[in-house]
Amino acid sequence: MAILQQILFVAALATAAWFLIRRAGLIRRAIQLGKPENRTDRPNERFSIMLRVAFGQKKMMTNLTVGLMHFVIYVGFVIVNIEVLEIVLDGILGTHRLFAPYTGAVYPFLINTFEILALGVWIVCVVFLIRRFVTKVPRFQPERHREMTRWPRTDAALILILEILLMTAFLTWNASDSVLREREVGHYGELSNVGTFVVSQFLMPLFANWSDAALVACERFTWWFHILGILFFAVYLTYSKHLHIVLAFPNTYFSDLKPKGEMKNMADITKEVQLALGIAQADPNEAPAEPGRFGARDVRDLTWKNLMDAYSCTECGRCTAACPANITGKKLSPRKIMMDTRDRLEDIQRGWQQNGPEHDDGKTLLGDYITAEEINACTTCQACVQECPVNINPLDIILQLRRYKIMEEAQAPASWNAMFSNVENNMAPWKFSPGDRFNWADQVNQ
Repeated sequence: MAILQQILFVAALATAAWFLIRRAGLIRRAIQLGKPENRTDRPNERFSIMLRVAFGQKKMMTNLTVGLMHFVIYVGFVIVNIEVLEIVLDGILGTHRLFAPYTGAVYPFLINTFEILALGVWIVCVVFLIRRFVTKVPRFQPERHREMTRWPRTDAALILILEILLMTAFLTWNASDSVLREREVGHYGELSNVGTFVVSQFLMPLFANWSDAALVACERFTWWFHILGILFFAVYLTYSKHLHIVLAFPNTYFSDLKPKGEMKNMADITKEVQLALGIAQADPNEAPAEPGRFGARDVRDLTWKNLMDAYSCTECGRCTAACPANITGKKLSPRKIMMDTRDRLEDIQRGWQQNGPEHDDGKTLLGDYITAEEINACTTCQACVQECPVNINPLDIILQLRRYKIMEEAQAPASWNAMFSNVENNMAPWKFSPGDRFNWADQVNQ
């Protein structure tokens, strides 16, 4: 029987690893569709940002209560899963609590710590479910935000419920195991000196009248449920918004270090202007630059960092809640921009899998996923960039899509065209000649 369990466990572990590696490869390839961009400068500053924002959850703490609850889930779930190392080794080797005989008093201390954190994760997940579906926090409701369709809401609920079930299984497993050790049943009795644990001891009375066989069945079921649930969680993570658990770290490391509000010019166009103004000198040995596309029409026109941003989005909606355009009823939602970009990448992946790596479905990010009305509503105020807890920049994508719409398709709103004309002719957005610009001062002095 033990050999059969080992074989089944190794098969489950190998299957999960295969799906995980395959999915990670697809995501990596999708991100690499983006144009190259150098984000390796100032490594010390980048590492500091990653520690503060991703590891230290700095931006989450703007709302202290929610920030602390999120921190409990983040730290609790990560640390509790350190126990997975022992579970995996037990499953492969056919042992039971492999580390217990060799760690003395350290082992009960670690399990007690895991149990306290597991209880914290359990409580916070319940609170977050209540916030989403009972008290109904506005930024999560489809009535107010059209991007919050059935799948994003279901995804969030599935993850929270799965975490609750995993923590319940962990605590129930420890409780049934403790009763078996107290009764010195089979190999469980060999670890009777480990004792009971700080949280699961309160579940032990539930098993007082259970037979030894029923207890062993419960212990084995909860053990298998816990580890298989974690393996499923690891694979499902790659299809979920909760991929940010992994990508938050590289995404914050590769943050844009330029001052907020500094917009990227197209290097080739900048060079041509500088040559025309005599600011720069042409290099006779340099080949003429290939004329590229102005702005972005599809994900291949964005940078790899834009695409990593899309996969790192937590769908928390803080960007949209802070967006003045969205607040005033316009269709722009920075969260939707990121979700649409990720959806486009997912559709491309499905095309690869079904029709081969060269498949082109004929769709584009601008038009099929994001509309001109959305991107034209942006005021470039940087509120979405400021609010994002993992340093995502929806504004950069919006500006590149808008640049394409205006410079490639000449489809700017009439009021914008008037402004462009004034800037070109009068060197200011207003319809006044440079000589009349200070006439208002004469009126003030009268």
